[in-house]
Amino acid sequence: MKEKLEQIRSMAAEKLSAVDSLKGLEELRVELLGKKGALTQILKGMGSLSAEERPVIGQLANEVRGFIEGEMENKKNALLADEQARKLKEETIDVTMPGKVRQLGHRHPMTLVIDNIKDIFIGMGYEIAEGPEVEKAYYNFEALNIPKDHPARDEQDTFYVDGIGDFLLRTQTSSVQVRVMEKGKLPIKVVVPGRVYRSDEVDATHSPVFHQLEGLVVDKGITMGDLKGALAVFAKELFGENTKVRFRPHHFPFTEPSAEMDASCFACGGKGCRVCKDSGWIEVLGCGMVHPKVLEMSGIDSKVYSGFAFGMGLERVAMQKFGITDLRLLYENDVKFLKQF
Repeated sequence: MKEKLEQIRSMAAEKLSAVDSLKGLEELRVELLGKKGALTQILKGMGSLSAEERPVIGQLANEVRGFIEGEMENKKNALLADEQARKLKEETIDVTMPGKVRQLGHRHPMTLVIDNIKDIFIGMGYEIAEGPEVEKAYYNFEALNIPKDHPARDEQDTFYVDGIGDFLLRTQTSSVQVRVMEKGKLPIKVVVPGRVYRSDEVDATHSPVFHQLEGLVVDKGITMGDLKGALAVFAKELFGENTKVRFRPHHFPFTEPSAEMDASCFACGGKGCRVCKDSGWIEVLGCGMVHPKVLEMSGIDSKVYSGFAFGMGLERVAMQKFGITDLRLLYENDVKFLKQF
């Protein structure tokens, strides 16, 4: 047994000299000193020794254990020192080198347009209103004078949500106007920006997901003159002081009378160019006086109150304002494109 202990000491010294990692050192510790290690097996056999041999072998076994543990500790310290030296060498920072410039984000052209339009209307005394994008069909259609048999409710044009009743992804932010009117807090002067959804094919001018901004004013004595005046001020603030506007008759179920508003081309000043297709005018938004039926369905007495509403596609405004020819560029997240704004 004495010879075995000396052999373990020699083997330990030899293997320790060859260990080159902390993982290898731990594996060697288990091999020598673990529950099934070589030295442990020797100690388990001491019960078979005579009374005279037991203290001698026990003392030697303790010396061997002490030797192994001491050498392992020295080896561990040496390996840790080597590891630290390696890291210091590899991770040295040259403080004389120029630092890396962190790329900062840039506001998206859609965000720029939305914030700009919101600021214009806030400056005119309007409040910002918001509502759900998953909307009840009643608010999206019926309360806006669009009955169930109306073509606008065709499933080919609208994303309906299955399993939760008569719900859909809103096709217009006008639904929020109804919710505001139902609260009964008059007078009303709000704009409603937000995402809307329609079943359109993706191309240079269409997308199934886009943004709208709708406006609503309800008070006593509101006339078409108030509508035209407010939108003329808005156009000048958005496109420039020299901007002119014109109104063309149109039809919307929720307004009567209704109109489309054009603004003089900001690119050519109304002379005619590629941007305005040589017409001198750019279509900006739809508008009109709120239909009396819409007011009544929201609990507002149409004989006492009147109002006007308007709505615009914000992608179209962004494309006109920044001269963007393809709507898809707004959603491709090309940094080179976005940095232009």
